[in-house]
Amino acid sequence: MTYATDRLHEEIAYIAYHFHWSLEEILNLEHRDRRRYTDQIAGLVTRASAKG
Repeated sequence: MTYATDRLHEEIAYIAYHFHWSLEEILNLEHRDRRRYTDQIAGLVTRASAKG
């Protein structure tokens, strides 16, 4: 099964926006690591939003 291109682009944009990593750095990540980073970023954003 291939990973949806749209989903990959969303992950890349999300990580690049929050961590300011290059496209090459993000694409060099394994899929599970990239997903882990997006999950962790989402948690940070949620906690920051809750604090006001």
